[in-house]
Amino acid sequence: MKTESKNHRIEREYSREGLFGIAVPQANPVVEPEFSALMPAGTGTIATRLQGSRSNSKNRLIDYLDNLETSLSAFDTAALDVVGYACTGSSYLVGREEEQRKTEALSSKFGYPIITSAQAILAALRHLGVSKIALIAPYPQWMIDTSHEYWTQCGLTVTGSARTMLDTEDTRNVYQLRTEMVLHAAATLPIHDAQAVLLSGTGMPTLRAIPAIAQLTKLPTISSNLCLAWAMLEAARTPYPTPDPEAGEVLVGGWSRRISRL
Repeated sequence: MKTESKNHRIEREYSREGLFGIAVPQANPVVEPEFSALMPAGTGTIATRLQGSRSNSKNRLIDYLDNLETSLSAFDTAALDVVGYACTGSSYLVGREEEQRKTEALSSKFGYPIITSAQAILAALRHLGVSKIALIAPYPQWMIDTSHEYWTQCGLTVTGSARTMLDTEDTRNVYQLRTEMVLHAAATLPIHDAQAVLLSGTGMPTLRAIPAIAQLTKLPTISSNLCLAWAMLEAARTPYPTPDPEAGEVLVGGWSRRISRL
């Protein structure tokens, strides 16, 4: 994650503070709008789509990582500073070691750092000094269980969790979620002993929910997309506004004012 891009600070007409790539699940309509609010002025973001099974959710999430080289090739000669892999579920399924092995190999091949959303979450939690989390996720129960295993392997404790899901058979149904559904799940979240709330899943809309959940729980509240944006900015050494805790902001500032445009 600390690898510097050979393209850092290339003089451009636009995106002079950094040009970032994001690899987005094929049907995900949430990552790009949330990144438009999260990334500061002077930066640019371009996307490629992750490709996987159209019929099996578990296979699809694994395919995304297996096919990442093809997705990255679609960036062609774009001089990217950092690429973010915007799918948390893949990491849960393949495990931390395999996730790291694949991203490091592709980072070496393409010449820029590649950060997964799960790696970004872990870095953010360490930055915040958090080891105990309460989890809100739009996953079927088998994925919730797998996520708990992943975070335990990372040295974290999941103190409690809440699910928000329209249909447990197909993880793509997360894209139908709305902020009020996320807030409903938050109202049922056990937060005893938790030091932060994690909204896991890049396809779940989170930016409007984060300030309300932070106010409800009195805990720092982060999400997959928020952590990924922050980690990419950190890796590129790109300056960003200081977060405003009164607005429910964590890690990166300014986005709470921009979400009204989404």
